[in-house]
Amino acid sequence: MTLKAQFDHTNCAECPIRHRAVCAHCEKDELEELESIKYYRSFEAGQTVIWSGDPMNFVGSVVSGIASLTQTMEDGRTQMVGLLLPSDFVGRPGRENAPYDVVATTDLVMCCFRKKPFEELMVTTPHIAQRLLQMTLDELDAAREWMLVLGRKTAREKIASLLSIIARRDASLHSSGTVGPIVFDLPLTREAMADYLGLTLETVSRQISALKKDKVILLESKRHVTIPDMGRLMEEAGDDSDGGFLV
Repeated sequence: MTLKAQFDHTNCAECPIRHRAVCAHCEKDELEELESIKYYRSFEAGQTVIWSGDPMNFVGSVVSGIASLTQTMEDGRTQMVGLLLPSDFVGRPGRENAPYDVVATTDLVMCCFRKKPFEELMVTTPHIAQRLLQMTLDELDAAREWMLVLGRKTAREKIASLLSIIARRDASLHSSGTVGPIVFDLPLTREAMADYLGLTLETVSRQISALKKDKVILLESKRHVTIPDMGRLMEEAGDDSDGGFLV
């Protein structure tokens, strides 16, 4: 059974991102209204979800997998400007066209809503509008923090910061907290990490090897990562270890 087929039979109350997604604060009757306009879409790694400038007739949440937000300059150069992790919202109510290319970095499943009915629900369902505003403000905070990562942090701190973001989101989704070891599969290739962080592939590989040598992280393979001590990783990232989950 495909991932999409598995989610096709999942109601909103059983959704793995229910407590973090745009529907997090919805009551039972509000969830039923969302159920009536939702549908699932799946994308293979490397497949484009939407091109920048194209009409976007849906909005939705990432259920599983990761997507990238990419902007293309007039001369053809591209820059990854963001990552969409599970529970992140895709699309902007009230905006007709997509502002960025959205590309599936890994195999991706999205819970989508037809945009016009969703916009109407925002008017009649304050919980949805309030949660979307909260997520938008969290996204703004995260973007400002990322400016610091790219502009001021060393290569080692950049790698540690990205690993901590992914680790904390994974722990949040599984309600496991950050006490004790955190184990997750790194969803990005080292090439994608280099692109996102503005580093060379060689630098990414060298810094990951250094973090492994210093036992800040453990690697069973290139992708299977264990964080023995989240506080130590946060220190390597130059962040306050009691800062809670990154949104």
